[in-house]
Order: sequence, then structure tokens, then C-alpha cells
Amino acid sequence: MLKAIFWLSLILLIYVYIGYPLAARALASLRDKKVRKDASHQPYVSILIAAYNEAADIEATINNKLGQDYPSEKMEVLVISDESEDGTDEIVQRIGKNAHCPVRLFRQVPRQGKTEGLNTLVPEASGEIILFSDANSQWDTEAVSKLCSNFADPKVGYVTGKMVYVNEDGSLVGDGCSAYMKYENWLREQETRMGSVVGVDGGIDAMRKSLYQPLRADQLPDFVQPLKVVEQGARVIYEPGALLKENALQDAGHEFSMRVRVSLRALWALKDMAHLMNPASDPLFAFQLISHKWLRYYGFVFMALFTLVTITLADSGAIYTLAFIGLICVYGLAITAHGKAKSGKSLSPLLSIPYYFMLLNFSSLKAAQSYFRGEKKVIWKPRQG
Repeated sequence: MLKAIFWLSLILLIYVYIGYPLAARALASLRDKKVRKDASHQPYVSILIAAYNEAADIEATINNKLGQDYPSEKMEVLVISDESEDGTDEIVQRIGKNAHCPVRLFRQVPRQGKTEGLNTLVPEASGEIILFSDANSQWDTEAVSKLCSNFADPKVGYVTGKMVYVNEDGSLVGDGCSAYMKYENWLREQETRMGSVVGVDGGIDAMRKSLYQPLRADQLPDFVQPLKVVEQGARVIYEPGALLKENALQDAGHEFSMRVRVSLRALWALKDMAHLMNPASDPLFAFQLISHKWLRYYGFVFMALFTLVTITLADSGAIYTLAFIGLICVYGLAITAHGKAKSGKSLSPLLSIPYYFMLLNFSSLKAAQSYFRGEKKVIWKPRQG
């Protein structure tokens, strides 16, 4: 029995992180649904920003959007302040007085969270395309143009960009991505070729306003809204040319907390949108959603079973001994990487892969504990790092 659990848990772990990506690559080669882009396609856009006490970053964020290489007469910026108390509102109003395109402030009282804020902003938006930015997101100057070029294809309903890491001077760190993000972005490329991606960035996204559906305050817009777009028969795709620049040095504790929060809301989202995992509606997308998200978020179960059984079987044969040694190496590298991450040091692929593997599994475990207790997250704090 223990040996059966060993092999089953190992096979599932391999499938989630290696098997599904390989299957996605094969299916992408068979389908290869190209997007009919047009660089000259420039619809009117509304950039939506939800902010809570973002006085330190909001001016740079709005100026970053005003500096986009996109016609100013075809753009507006809408900011909703979730009962900010640090001067965020005054900064937005000051910028709006001299901006070359409309910059409008809305205030949400009492605090209701980002999702409710977006529900308020969308009806006020004049754009055919609405774009979502975090309150501290810095986009490449061609980001809006790159995102919008995809909407020349009438089948495209939602486009997500690419996050890259930068140094303090704004230059890319290496090729701009961690090993984990390279993996995720490669997978998004394969899923785009298949039809639709099942995971988006959230800090640099765009969608057709006509497809937006109001969500409950406890729902995660970065996850549920794209699924709502697929539900309506449109495509959700990845645009690697639209860049979101993030600081390379991040606090490990805050990153873990963020992962837990996102994982918790994603688990609730999977429950709300469980019908999309029914193969009877769309077999391919159901396969993607189960493989990329459902199994990924519950991967900690397979990891825990594999760890416990491997320890028990460590002296039962060479293969189990090797598995035990492998586990020790993975955990050891992850612990080493955690120490470096806490001190703000960059991680090599040798360290970042086991680190993110364990980070994802531990954050999913903590999120699942909260999920089964019925906890939900609605109100957020400004992101650290």
C-alpha cells in the first residue's frame, strides 16, 4: 500500500509540474491558434487603478500611464481610492488638473476592497478596452499598444502581459525573469496557442469592456474575470511584449503572505467556476483548468504524501533511498534559498526552482486550511517590496 502511494504521489507531482506543460506543448503544436494582431489597432482605452494608501507610489504610477506611447485622445485613467487616508486622493486630483488626458478620481467609503472598486469604475469607463493596473505598477512605454494590438482579433476578449524583474535603475535583471516566471510564461505561450491561458498576471491586463461581469467583493478579479471571459466564448491570451516591471528585491515574508492570499481567493474562485472543469462544456479548457490550477493548488497533498511515504520507505530499496536523498536535497536547497531571499539576495536557478516549488506548496497548504475554515479575503493592503 505504501509503495502504491509513493508511486501515485510521485506521478501526480511529476504530471503537475512537468507532464502537463509537455502535454500543453504537444497540443499547442497540433492546434496553434494564432492571434490576428494589428499594431495599428488603437481603440479608446480606460486604465483602471484601485488604490489604498498609495501616496508613495501613485504619482509615479499615473505618470507612467500618461507616458505611454499611445494617442492621448484615446486614453483615460480612472483611480478609485478605497478610503485612503494618506494623501493619495489629493495627489491624483493634482495630477488630473494638468494631465494631457482625463485622470479621474473616485472614492469608495467605507473600504470594500479592490474587486468592489473595479465594479464601481467599469460603468464609469468610456473605453472600449479596459486595462487593469496595480497602484504601484510600472509598465513599459509600449505596453498599452502591445496589449491593444491583440484586440484586432474579434475572438480575443482578454490579454495579459509579462512581468519582468528590474534593478533600482530600471534595467532588466538578466533577461528580466526568475526561473519560475520563465516557466510560467513559457506555459502561457503554449496555452495561448491552444486557445486560452488559465492564469494571468493581474498587474498588466486588458479586456473588452463589453465582456466585463461584476464580481462579488470576495472574488479574485485576476482569476475569475478571465474565466468569465472564457465562459462567454472569447479567448484569454498572453502578450509577452507588454511588460510590467517589478523590483527584483522583495521581502520573502511578504511574498509568502501574498501567495497565501492569492491562493485562498483562487480556491474560492475554483469553487465558484467549477462548472468550467466539467469536460462536457469545453473538454480542452476543463483539462487545462484542472491540470494547471486545481491540481497545482492541491499539489501540497501529493507533496506531503510523497514526503511521509518516502521517509517511511527510505531503507526499503535503492529507488526509495534515492528518493529520500532527493527530498533532502530539495528541502535543503529551498531552506538555503529562503535565507538568501530574506536577505534580499537574488537566486540562481538551482535555488529558485526548489524555493518556488516549496513556497507554492506551503502557501497552498496554508490557504487550504483557511479555505476549509470558510475564511475569505476582501480587504487588501498595499503590496510590499
